[in-house]
Amino acid sequence: MKKKRLRILLCAIGAAIALTAAAAMATGGAGSQSDPLVTLSYLTDTFTKQIMDKVDAQIAQRNALLGQGPGSGSAGTAAFAAVALEPGQALYGEAGCEVLLRSGGANCGASPAPGLVDATSGGSIDGGAALQANHLYLMTDARTVSSGAGAVLLVRGVYTIG
Repeated sequence: MKKKRLRILLCAIGAAIALTAAAAMATGGAGSQSDPLVTLSYLTDTFTKQIMDKVDAQIAQRNALLGQGPGSGSAGTAAFAAVALEPGQALYGEAGCEVLLRSGGANCGASPAPGLVDATSGGSIDGGAALQANHLYLMTDARTVSSGAGAVLLVRGVYTIG
């Protein structure tokens, strides 16, 4: 009887080992050379730092690209620049230039329709139309904003004043 119990016990242990091995293989071999385990300390210390360094480098590269560009004054910068137009002066902006009238009066220069895209209202204005204060206007092509009595504009993008 003792031999029979010993055989049953050994068979049960062998079956448990076989089931454990089969379960380990079924999980895809986690921890093997092809699928290593990842620890939390690796994610928080090493991997996150590498990702953040790459993101910082891309942000710095993008900021450098935004900070370059032809034009006068602070043209081509990532931030808005305050530009004061004297009576009779005009601002010539390239495609993508953004203009926001802060004070005074300014008109869209004569150009094919649409003259300027009004991002605030979702419309557009044609040549000769007056800009509304505190509306953001986008230039889809080289456009002009002129001032009859003087104006203060916030401008972002490539522009010249003439």
